[in-house]
Amino acid sequence: MRIAAGLGLCAILSACGLGGATPLATPVAGTTSNPGQAASAPRITPPPVTPPEPPGTILPAFRCANAAGGSAGTANVTSVRVAQQVGYDRFVIQFSAKVPAYTVKRQAKPIFKAGGSGQSVTLSGSAGALVQVHSATGAGTYTGPTDFSHAEFPVLKEARLTEDFEGYLSWGMGLSRPACLRTFTLSDPPRLVVDFKTTAS
Repeated sequence: MRIAAGLGLCAILSACGLGGATPLATPVAGTTSNPGQAASAPRITPPPVTPPEPPGTILPAFRCANAAGGSAGTANVTSVRVAQQVGYDRFVIQFSAKVPAYTVKRQAKPIFKAGGSGQSVTLSGSAGALVQVHSATGAGTYTGPTDFSHAEFPVLKEARLTEDFEGYLSWGMGLSRPACLRTFTLSDPPRLVVDFKTTAS
């Protein structure tokens, strides 16, 4: 009889949750159900940053006029080159120091005076431009070509050294037609760039 009463009491206590069992913890709102996992931090989106313009991409406009620039001082020529690009033909003189004072003059004909002798030199094409630098020389520092001939170029058909005398350096440009141009300088290394527009627009 006592045994049956004891079993009945144990059954009542178990049904009421007082039998020594530990109740399960209720998760708190806003927390993770995994106690070993930390709550994620709020995400911060940085503002968009505009990348800087790469050097040499902001160029002056083409103008159908003479041009001048550079700075006072002397320099030696180390390289001369020509190239055909999309929309223009390019002529480049590279110097050992900063780019000296220069002028670029358009001409109706590709006829130039050779320095020293004064004789006339006629280049390929039907129009011309004279690139003159003061004070500069290529004597002893430039050993490359002194006459670039490119019949396949749209505008710049020929570039020839016409003078390197007493600090005056001149290159004649033989052009297929009168062309608008733009000039600018670059550093590291110092360069004078002359572009002749090849497109109609």
